[in-house]
Amino acid sequence: QVQLVESGGGLVQAGGSLRLSCAASGRAFSSYAMGWFRQDPGKEREFVAAISWTGGSTYYADFVKGRFTISRDNAKNTVYLQMNSLDVEDTAVYYCAADSALAALVRPTASNQADYWGQGTQVTVSS
Repeated sequence: QVQLVESGGGLVQAGGSLRLSCAASGRAFSSYAMGWFRQDPGKEREFVAAISWTGGSTYYADFVKGRFTISRDNAKNTVYLQMNSLDVEDTAVYYCAADSALAALVRPTASNQADYWGQGTQVTVSS
């Protein structure tokens, strides 16, 4: 079992930066691909970014390319999402997710979703 806890959310001005953290329990963190998703009331959950076991491969949604960076520190059982040039449209609850394979994160289907999810952290971008 893996438990994920997000932190680092808050209120930030448009154009500003924020770094989210996701701390995982257990000893097998390095064997999981990790990802970030987001959801705002009235909208569907959407993929943000994902990273492979070793951090050698990263994937991003089109709307965050060039602005967000996902990284991980396996020694600390933590994955990060550095968010720069934030826009009001980035306002959402951000969720951390983990799975043994990248496919469930990058291209999830009805029958193949991420195995583990955090409770989410609110990010609010003001103008």
